[in-house]
Amino acid sequence: MRLSLLDRSRTRAGQPEGAALTQTVERAVAAERLGYHRFWVAEHHGVPGIASGSPAVLLAAIGARTSRIRLGSGGVMLPHHQPLVVAEQFLMLAALHPDRVDLGVGRSLGFTEPVRRALRRSAEEPDTFADDLAELRGYLERTAAVTARPAVDSEVPVFVLATGHGISVAAGLGLPVVLGGPVLERPELGDLLTAYRRDFRPHRGSRPHLTVALDVLVADTDAEARELALPEVWAMAQSRRTGVFDALEPVATIHDRLAEDRAGRLRERVEQGLDAVTAGSPATVRRRVEGLAERTRADELLVSGATHDRDALGASDAAVAALLG
Repeated sequence: MRLSLLDRSRTRAGQPEGAALTQTVERAVAAERLGYHRFWVAEHHGVPGIASGSPAVLLAAIGARTSRIRLGSGGVMLPHHQPLVVAEQFLMLAALHPDRVDLGVGRSLGFTEPVRRALRRSAEEPDTFADDLAELRGYLERTAAVTARPAVDSEVPVFVLATGHGISVAAGLGLPVVLGGPVLERPELGDLLTAYRRDFRPHRGSRPHLTVALDVLVADTDAEARELALPEVWAMAQSRRTGVFDALEPVATIHDRLAEDRAGRLRERVEQGLDAVTAGSPATVRRRVEGLAERTRADELLVSGATHDRDALGASDAAVAALLG
């Protein structure tokens, strides 16, 4: 499998939110040096713990600091945008950084109801994702009635970020698919992937292509790696209780907070979250990834992972590249 990296521009307690963007650029520079195939960034709106709301802007900054690694979005949430505008943004990136730009698209409607209202989207609106995706591809391939500018010679590959329905959309349009999250643990995963490959309708010679997105953190021991995973898992556990997905906190601070949990319910949720992350020693991580690769026959692994300690995160990225690259 090819090895790529996704960064969500996680904010860190005690630091300006804008620092998360600078840190994303620095992580991309390091990822290129380590030999990762792609570096993707995210789109989230109104989330306190994530600074990246505009992938195209952030990718332009990353492209200026790198020269070889592919750059992409994981992903642009198409329901929030006009397909023509998305095409123009990524064609501009492709003109600036030829043969290096990917466009991953998803269909998430927003983190909370106020955010969805601010984005002028409602859960009651009809699902036009498949039609919007086909329209977007038409602009990129210059087959639409309107020619998106700038016209470029380099292709902008489109990837579909999917959890369910999007898998069949990708198959019907002949597009590569990216799967991550709970769908990887569903009993019907094998059936979903079989259907994707069976129903795939090639477009301009395309073939089925599966990327698996997975939170991965590597340290010398399993215990150390679980400590690295703790800040992200803690933020998720807290968000389910408070409705706020907050900045990453130091491990020591989290342990102090957990010590105050007399009933132990929060600690139980944290332990469950840690079990769901692929965090461990090199041997543990290799075993888990090889098992996933065997179950899915994935073509590519898109790893993500975040922790408060940036030096430890950099060491983990290097260890993942050495182990799986």
